[in-house]
Amino acid sequence: MPPSVDVRFSESDFSVTDISSDRWSGARPAVLDRSWNGEPATSGRRCEARLLWSDNALHIRFHGAQTEPFVLFDNPDVSRKRIGLWDRDVCEVFITPDPPDRRRYMEFEVAPTGEWLDLVVDWTLDEPRDWEFDSGMAVFSEMEDGSVTMAIRIPWGAFGRKPSAGDVWFGNLFRQIGSGETRGYLAWSPTMTPEPQFHVPEKFGEFVFKNNSARE
Repeated sequence: MPPSVDVRFSESDFSVTDISSDRWSGARPAVLDRSWNGEPATSGRRCEARLLWSDNALHIRFHGAQTEPFVLFDNPDVSRKRIGLWDRDVCEVFITPDPPDRRRYMEFEVAPTGEWLDLVVDWTLDEPRDWEFDSGMAVFSEMEDGSVTMAIRIPWGAFGRKPSAGDVWFGNLFRQIGSGETRGYLAWSPTMTPEPQFHVPEKFGEFVFKNNSARE
């Protein structure tokens, strides 16, 4: 059975910078404590993601332990999407609003520096990646001693539709951390490929949109 996580409703929209709001405590975490191959991840790399939705946007907050040096670009640029962000420390979410065909989905990434990336992946096409995709996403990050928090806000226009309570979308959540032979590839729903690989829509879990409000 695929994993499932509730996406709780927030009666008011809120800023992507609002990572400490009580409303987050009402969202059940999706825990990233395993590598892509199902093996347990070290405690210093584990992460959780919480998801909320409002009338205007989907909100995702990642919070992870950070017991090793960050792996970041030397010259962070938050003014435009950063190609190659997946080669550094990053959290990612893949999500499709069209459950019957999971081969087309949106990919969103955020780094501890606040750098970001958005694209559409469509495996029915000869060139599956649309780098020109403009989702209107916003991000925020906060690095602390021993931990890091990263948030993403995605307006519904990015998906071409807004969910209703009871809808189920499909996707996956990831964290990449470290470098070299010890680099970690964590997945909420492990993809179980021989080598690290996240683009396995057959392993997507369920994002279940609820109408029970998160605390304001």
